[in-house]
Amino acid sequence: MPGARILFLFLILAVALCVAGCREQGDIKIKSLTFNGVKQVDKKALLNALATKQASRLPWGHKTYFDRPAFQADLERIHAFYLDRGFPDARVRSFDVQLNDTQDEVKVVVNITEGEPVRVASIDMKGFESLSEAQQRSLRESLPLQPDQPLDRQLAVATRDRALNVLKDEGYPYAAVAMSSEDVGPKRQRIVLAATPGALAHIGVIDVRGEKTVGENVIRRQLTFKPGDRFTRKELRESQRKLYGLQLFEFANIESLEDKDVQAPEVPVRVTVAEGKHQKVNTGIGYGSEEKVRARVRWDHLNFFGGARQAGVEARWSSLSRGVRMDYTEPYLLTPHFSLRFEGQAWQAREPVYSQDTIGGRAIFKHQANQQNFWSLSLINEFEQSSIANVALQDFSVRNNLIALGLDPRTGETRGTVGAVALDLSRDTTGNLLDATHGYRVTGHVESAGRFMWGTYNYWQAQGEGRHYVTVAKKFVVANRLNVGSITPQGDVDQNVPFHKRLFLGGATSIRGWGRYEVSPLSGSGFPIGGLSMLEGASELRMALWNKVGGVAFLDYGNVWADAWSVNLGDLHYAVGPGLRYVTPIGPLRVDLGYQLNPIEGLLVNGEPEKRRWRVHFSIGQAF
Repeated sequence: MPGARILFLFLILAVALCVAGCREQGDIKIKSLTFNGVKQVDKKALLNALATKQASRLPWGHKTYFDRPAFQADLERIHAFYLDRGFPDARVRSFDVQLNDTQDEVKVVVNITEGEPVRVASIDMKGFESLSEAQQRSLRESLPLQPDQPLDRQLAVATRDRALNVLKDEGYPYAAVAMSSEDVGPKRQRIVLAATPGALAHIGVIDVRGEKTVGENVIRRQLTFKPGDRFTRKELRESQRKLYGLQLFEFANIESLEDKDVQAPEVPVRVTVAEGKHQKVNTGIGYGSEEKVRARVRWDHLNFFGGARQAGVEARWSSLSRGVRMDYTEPYLLTPHFSLRFEGQAWQAREPVYSQDTIGGRAIFKHQANQQNFWSLSLINEFEQSSIANVALQDFSVRNNLIALGLDPRTGETRGTVGAVALDLSRDTTGNLLDATHGYRVTGHVESAGRFMWGTYNYWQAQGEGRHYVTVAKKFVVANRLNVGSITPQGDVDQNVPFHKRLFLGGATSIRGWGRYEVSPLSGSGFPIGGLSMLEGASELRMALWNKVGGVAFLDYGNVWADAWSVNLGDLHYAVGPGLRYVTPIGPLRVDLGYQLNPIEGLLVNGEPEKRRWRVHFSIGQAF
């Protein structure tokens, strides 16, 4: 049966070809994708522009497979990518696709010759006389495209848009900006921005649409502009942000309705909203090396009795803290910048050194100038009951310490009422509380208890913190933090400071070579008893390693001193170590290993002398 035999061989060949084709198109995993010769462009941006991707190195990560037609198209995309960034001579010199022995994984190597880019010789600005000299200078310095840079097309478009937006932010909604370029030498071009500002305009009629249960007055009071004000796109954007900040709307849009043909001196504005659910329930569960398992449930009513008033109830539980908190916020007090908030709580704290039960509340009067700046004044009335850890009661050598700290030496307990007034200030330019990459944050806290206030305790407290973040070479984030504070008992009697107010350092967000609250003045037997002054700082170098995984190297330092305002820079404890970060939607998943450079002599941990100089911390969010 020669015919059947030939047919059988043909079928085997067809199946083999099919398998080979399927393997080539979808079964060969991309183990690595390497570029050689990429020096003048962002390699990460180049990778993101391609269809061919390296598979994740994590077992649960995304797997990618080699597709030859897609790879061939990527070779053309590389040329287009470089052309857009001002490199007309860039080309793929060669490439190598290396299969492993089992032919189920491939290593892809692409060799690129970049060549010399076309650079910007200068940027001429014409028609911007409607802006002041200072505004023109500021605009020139903020342009994405700068002299001597490669002529990146995306940056060129962003440069034109930046110039146009500045004019619109200064009252010229009908402005137009044209961009042109001309050769002034070999691979050198001069960029010309020619502006036509148009007529100066002001805000006209404001039309509000889409509201149902939220009053129109609530929407209008969030607007940072009114009819007759000078037109500016900046205020339209800020007002839209404030509308979203109410959390009442699934959609909020503010648009100007200018007619460029007419160029009327007054520009109508339309505000369109779509209301969301006003009652929300949020739950969460997590784990950290300090809190262990933690759980949270919160109910919010975002339009309580109308007027965008907010009320909420929250319950939390972890090994460190648990309890119930309630709050009510009056968001508009005389002006949109002022608000009044009431908080009440029944709370338990179970720290390694002490336990504390709190019942009471506070009223907070807040002024929010803008997204970056606020100050608040708080009136506090809380009943506190604190007790020292059992391990301290078993050590009779700390009896005198307990008496000096206002604790009953038999039970290790103290109780009293905190009546205090507190002032808080904050300026934050980072724009990201969970994972900042630029900007700074400065906070200050001053609190006074006793004197003219009711209560058992009599002290005043001052604390200030600064954080700074800067991105270096587009790959590294250098983060620095410094925190200084002190509590002064009135009458120089330590009992005037409640024990839970005493200062401790160490832990996942403090000096990471030690556990929580282990950095502190010690009793005669080595038990941490807290102090009245502290200084702590940290420096981190953060960088991306691959995909969503990042690495950190850190140096932490600080100490706590027994007396008020007794900081001694020669008496600091230091910890260093590495860390890993994995980016998640709720912040980086964090693992840090801290090592003590100078251990605390005589420290007791869990009632026993400290046995190791390192700690591992696991949590969500950056350490600072």
